[in-house]
Amino acid sequence: MKSYQSWKLDIVDRIATLTLHTNDLNIMDMETLFELKTISQELDSNPDVWAIILQGNGKHFSSGVQFDILKQVNQISKDEFKTNMREMQSCFTAFELISKPTIAKIQGFCMGGGFMLTQCCDFRIVSEKTVFSIPLVKLGLTVLMGTNRVTRNAGIGPTNELIMLGEKFNPEKALQYNLIHKIVSPDELDESAIQFARKFLQLPPKTISITKQIIKRGDKMSLEESLELEIELQSSLIGTSDLAEAMDSFANQSKPKYTGN
Repeated sequence: MKSYQSWKLDIVDRIATLTLHTNDLNIMDMETLFELKTISQELDSNPDVWAIILQGNGKHFSSGVQFDILKQVNQISKDEFKTNMREMQSCFTAFELISKPTIAKIQGFCMGGGFMLTQCCDFRIVSEKTVFSIPLVKLGLTVLMGTNRVTRNAGIGPTNELIMLGEKFNPEKALQYNLIHKIVSPDELDESAIQFARKFLQLPPKTISITKQIIKRGDKMSLEESLELEIELQSSLIGTSDLAEAMDSFANQSKPKYTGN
């Protein structure tokens, strides 16, 4: 398996664990983001990966993007700014577009770009000790990695509060605003994430992949377009061994054994 400077990738029993490890606060630089894009493509194409856990090494998930990157914003032209931001955004988008279920395991500081990366995941399990913040307004900027990733989960009112004020907030508020899925004690975090990921090992992976695409892509379509998308994508399941296994196991009330084929 290829090694990376800012990330550690482990695959055990069809669950990939992707760990950010840059420094004590897991701050991300440009190389970190470019590596994430490469890893995202690798994970998406690997048939041995059925679910992905994203985490930060040590005490914190991530305090965001390196300050030097943000500081340079006022030292470059508008065209350079646009190009750089599009390149950065494409790295998060590549992770968000992975067709397999992704689970963020969050602890400690989860701020700025780190917080936005968690919003690219399908599920977010959080330690009760986590501290959230989206503080870019205090640097004279707004969100650089997809404001709508917050809005689509929390709605406009909560997004106004969190982004326009840039204040810290706790897991209870994040749960209230639909930005996370579950709060657990720090001692339960590791086991909660792995047990959640294991749920997907009991389900047909191609069906889960297609379901994720229908949910993500269909949300941006009219009802008629989304209905057609459901038909089009699900047609690729016809004739697969996992579809036959699902039907047979349901009819016989037996435990299915999926292969990904």
